[in-house]
Amino acid sequence: MHPLAIPPEIIARVEARCGRAHPFEELVPARTAFVVIDLQVGFMDAAISHAFCPMAERIVPAVNRLADAVRATGGGVFWVQNTHDPRCDEEWSVMQRMATPAARARRVAAMTEGTPGHALWPALDVRPGDERVKKHRFSAFIQGSSDLPERLRARGFDTVLIGGTVTNVCCESSARDAMMTNFRTIMVADCNAANSDAEHNASLASFWNIFGDVMTTDHVIDRLRIGAAGKAAA
Repeated sequence: MHPLAIPPEIIARVEARCGRAHPFEELVPARTAFVVIDLQVGFMDAAISHAFCPMAERIVPAVNRLADAVRATGGGVFWVQNTHDPRCDEEWSVMQRMATPAARARRVAAMTEGTPGHALWPALDVRPGDERVKKHRFSAFIQGSSDLPERLRARGFDTVLIGGTVTNVCCESSARDAMMTNFRTIMVADCNAANSDAEHNASLASFWNIFGDVMTTDHVIDRLRIGAAGKAAA
């Protein structure tokens, strides 16, 4: 996994603005959802990938561990799958035109529903009670991308933990838009994967600086257990 390296001045700014380093230190497990972005074969198998991220497979154990903790304390797990369909060609034509014809063809082949690339990575611990969400943009929260915000709110979730790949594209885009649409948002450092340590940490630093919170898996699990114990005591 990527080593977490956030510049101390970023943390100092957060502390000055929020009064503490972690603005979302208190977690209510029943109102917390783990949103896992794009851990699909099409990003993790070099043979068929259109945008291979070698680090993505290495975060799977942490993702599974956090998903288990979220379920155990009363939260929900949402597996988001990047999806190409014909409407993307017109409704998101700008993105399509930023790639060569060959690159577009690889993306379509890897991200179309029903193809091997679209499937979730087989080592992920996906349970029957989890939800799957198709998204059609980098962000899962932007209007027209998916119905994820509505599904989260319907189940009473106001806090989202963001993991997946890649940190600085679909994960950060989703995290920023989640905050903008009024979800308390935490990017889980060791549940995110990028193509380099520098890109990963720059993304987390930018997000933590102003948009939300960054924690490790261990930190989140600790806060979930404290939240669950507090509810039991009450």
